[in-house]
Amino acid sequence: MLNHKKLRCLDTGVLLDDDGLILENPGATKPALIRTEYTNARLEVKNDLPGIFRFSDWLPISRILKSEGAPVTYKSLGLGKHLGLSNLFVTFNGYWPQVGANLKTGTFKECEAYAVCARHPIDQGTLVLASAGNTARAFMAVATENKIPTVIVVPEQYLSSLWTIDPLDPCVKIVAAGGDSDYYDAIRLSGVIAGLDGFVNEGGAKNVARRDGMGTTVLSAATTIGAIPDYYFQAVGSGTGAIAAHEAALRLNASGQFEPKTMRLCISQNSPFTPIAQAWAKKSRTLDPIDDDEAQRQIEEIVSKVLSNRQPPYGITGGLYDALEASGGDVISVTNEQIFSAQRLFEDKEGCDISPEAGAALASLLQKLKDGAIEKDAVIMLNVTGGGTAALARDYQLLYAGADLVIPREEIGTQAVLDKIQSLF
Repeated sequence: MLNHKKLRCLDTGVLLDDDGLILENPGATKPALIRTEYTNARLEVKNDLPGIFRFSDWLPISRILKSEGAPVTYKSLGLGKHLGLSNLFVTFNGYWPQVGANLKTGTFKECEAYAVCARHPIDQGTLVLASAGNTARAFMAVATENKIPTVIVVPEQYLSSLWTIDPLDPCVKIVAAGGDSDYYDAIRLSGVIAGLDGFVNEGGAKNVARRDGMGTTVLSAATTIGAIPDYYFQAVGSGTGAIAAHEAALRLNASGQFEPKTMRLCISQNSPFTPIAQAWAKKSRTLDPIDDDEAQRQIEEIVSKVLSNRQPPYGITGGLYDALEASGGDVISVTNEQIFSAQRLFEDKEGCDISPEAGAALASLLQKLKDGAIEKDAVIMLNVTGGGTAALARDYQLLYAGADLVIPREEIGTQAVLDKIQSLF
């Protein structure tokens, strides 16, 4: 159904045809993202389509997949009143039947998984991706539901966060980077696997479907509120979701359907692992170098492991630095204790549990309010990127996935990896 015209290189401005696999412009002069340009400049929400596909006008997809959940936006009463905010809107991504939320992996990563899988051409190779947990759960569920061959690479120490409510289809394989490997190692290992014949790199932030899928959170907010938010709050690891939010806001502005507005990105990281916050504080386009041991020590300390990307798309043209600069945004560091406190506050005032990363987003909003940096009548979008796992555990049996293959950290990049991967298929 290819409903988009072209992909524009943000370095050269060149327009490219989309074959469903392209991740970058081979003719770019420097690292740069590509961005989707849609046939429909105005967004028509198609409520007869399932899940996020109601926003199919602005999704780079070739087909509609079996799906159910989507982001749900509502005006906060309990939390908003408690904070003295008259226009606080929660975009909830998870499982909360009382508000109509039905993402049964408990994370907004389902949005990107559905979009990526719906863009990927049928019979064009096995998708390969790396994850620190949430993305893995989402792709496990979506790939199983739609029988899409996928290899998901995770750090072995994060396997406990991999669960589904349905048994995994045999077309989905879990490969673990062994021992004390972190997300960076999982990314390296996924790159090795994607280089094999018959495998295709999903692409992470470079995949326009991943970004536009996550951008449906902002589309949900704007079409519910009737306005583009003034402020957007989200915790980030790679920052891909924040880039996606910025791009969605640009499209909403260009559509002419809403009063033009610059949506300010307010993103958070979990201290002490805050490479993006540290770089942004210096307005530097380059992340400070950090050695492996120190990075692992910091990651071990944080409660939200999914926020531990060591190579985010920060300085790349069209990446997070550009989105922050264009939106007048900011990056806020929050501690484990601030996150725990924010999680308790949300559950007390709104009535649902939220993930640590969603707690980080709320903690950053609380910090901004404490600093007097947010107007009380501003239209605020709080992107709760995960929640409802307590209800999921009550309503369903959670099936935990083990690894089909564990690759020791010292073997990543060696011939041994290639031999072991090929033995899986």
